[in-house]
Amino acid sequence: MQKERVSNPWSWIPSLYFGQAIPYVMVMSLSVIMYKNFGISNTDIAFYTSWLYLPWVIKPLWSPFIDMFRTKRWWTVAMQLIIGAALASVALTTQLPAFFQISLAILWLMAFSSATHDIAADGFYMLALPQHQQAAFVGVRSTFYRMANIAGQGALVSLAGLLTELTGDLGYAWSVVLFVMAAMFLSLWAYHSFILPRPPSDHAVAQSNNYIKEYFSTFAAFFGRRDIVLVLLFILTFRLGESQLIKLVVPFLVDPLAKGGLGLTTLQVGFVYGTVGIAALTLGGLLGGYVISRIGLKSALWLMVFAVHTPDLAFVYLATDLPQNIAVISACIALEQFGYGFGFTALMLYMIMVADGAHKTAHYAICTGFMALGMMVPGMFSGRVQEYLGYQHFFIYVCVMTLPAFLMAALVKIDPEFGKKPAA
Repeated sequence: MQKERVSNPWSWIPSLYFGQAIPYVMVMSLSVIMYKNFGISNTDIAFYTSWLYLPWVIKPLWSPFIDMFRTKRWWTVAMQLIIGAALASVALTTQLPAFFQISLAILWLMAFSSATHDIAADGFYMLALPQHQQAAFVGVRSTFYRMANIAGQGALVSLAGLLTELTGDLGYAWSVVLFVMAAMFLSLWAYHSFILPRPPSDHAVAQSNNYIKEYFSTFAAFFGRRDIVLVLLFILTFRLGESQLIKLVVPFLVDPLAKGGLGLTTLQVGFVYGTVGIAALTLGGLLGGYVISRIGLKSALWLMVFAVHTPDLAFVYLATDLPQNIAVISACIALEQFGYGFGFTALMLYMIMVADGAHKTAHYAICTGFMALGMMVPGMFSGRVQEYLGYQHFFIYVCVMTLPAFLMAALVKIDPEFGKKPAA
């Protein structure tokens, strides 16, 4: 039975990465929509929800301990239970006078648990699969990660909008949504407690009892790379434009025409951005994984960099023309999200390539920590930039912010064969 689970990644990769996305979606997307519904300003939403991203930025600081103690499987399952409990706790805050402050505090604790879960789950993925399967299943894990986005930004946002319209009670509507998320996550915890395989390679990797020395040697091995500057600059700049765009998409869709927005209802946002957009994102991710498996990451890199960034121009059009046709808005969102899904595969595989080695769990966490830093810091100030520039000029500014990614794509070094499916 155990061998069968190890040899059948389909039994656990889809559910593992669906679950990994749920708390991230809550922090990065649903919290933005929820706080917007409660009348919090764009500046406060962008600033405080960006701080929630901090645990993903600093998770490399404790990633060596995930390598040194217990198994990746144990950490993964334990964190899922804690995250489910945290989501249920947030649901209890929506009717409280200090809802904003208390919910932020709980989401902060949930984010730390989620970041720890990500370290363990990504390490488990690399330990349970041989290298060629790691590349082959990148598209699959991305697809199910994004399916959680569909459930979160689409179905759950639509549910919040529908319950608000039916009851007129925002607190009740969002409480129901959060309890649904908690139940979803706890169900995944119960499933993974049973189904996750137990690969022989999943064990503590400390090479001595000197844990302090082991801790610092993990970082020394990563930052001692000859190309470390290029590695970090590529990771930091790849999503520089997206880090600012993502924080203001929902406020732009919701704000009235008088403020330069499109004036959509919460229900319409759930359909346009959370369903059509995420479906396009998913298709782009699947195609990206397929293309890399055929021609390799190096050959696909430029195509993917263009695919990530040039569709941002669709938001310049939307903010300039302010169309009211849902089909037109949906098409623009789908174009941008498809390009992003297609191109983001390149960054994921690049980080897997960089992390390969004895401390792959910790090194991959360091990579994703820098990726999170590249999302967090620009995102913190994006609300203030938007309020100063207005939506139209803000989206033009976002397009300018994509230029460093093109420069780094020209400089970064990649093995020409990496990512290709081995010849039969």
